[in-house]
Amino acid sequence: MTQTYHIQGMTCNGCKDSVTRAFLSLEGVHQVHVDLEKGTALLTTASVLQTKLLKEVLPSKFTLIEDNTQRVKQNNVFDRDKKAPQGSKLEQLKPLFLIFGFLLLVSSALNFREFTTLDFMLDFMGLFFFVFSLFKFLDLSGFALSFAMYDPLAKRLSLYGLVYPFLELILGFLLLAKLQLPITLVVTVILLSITTIGVCVVLLQKKQIQCACLGTVLKLPMTQATFIENSVMIFMATFILLTHYI
Repeated sequence: MTQTYHIQGMTCNGCKDSVTRAFLSLEGVHQVHVDLEKGTALLTTASVLQTKLLKEVLPSKFTLIEDNTQRVKQNNVFDRDKKAPQGSKLEQLKPLFLIFGFLLLVSSALNFREFTTLDFMLDFMGLFFFVFSLFKFLDLSGFALSFAMYDPLAKRLSLYGLVYPFLELILGFLLLAKLQLPITLVVTVILLSITTIGVCVVLLQKKQIQCACLGTVLKLPMTQATFIENSVMIFMATFILLTHYI
């Protein structure tokens, strides 16, 4: 069933992510659709939730008001979204596929004359971290909130979400410069493995949340593509470690 509420006090995507994360933390909440322009939140739940309970998990800067008059209207909107063709999700993921394609082309160009698998992988991984961290820096606070919705460490340590893009930037520099590679690759495997655990949990629970891999500027849904993206990076880092340093 669905419940609709007006949320006063939302002013940015960071607020939207904060409200979404707060409601998803409640047991029995399957989906949360927050409309920033309308100032509404549509919750899909297993049973009716008490307004008092929702207010308790909502940050104090927001005010919650139940909206019964628009419940049927919002229901129809949500049903249409849920019945949208699968192609729409592929369309949403188009920026991710394009970025991956360009990274592959640039990495190939950098190693065109003297191609080696090692240099190709290191360049690809370095460019990956540079590009993906760039999008996160465009809305650092918003990214941290979105990231905390699924990354296990970011959920427990809010500062980690703010630091993470800097870690990606440093890793990208070290990989492209071919510096301290054993340590850099180990850190890469650890960081991405932590995030991948959170992604797997979200996918298994079939929650519909925003993927923060490209920050909050590009609205990407959390899908199997996020898992594959992380898995490719973990595989490359592990492969290089096993074939060149162990």
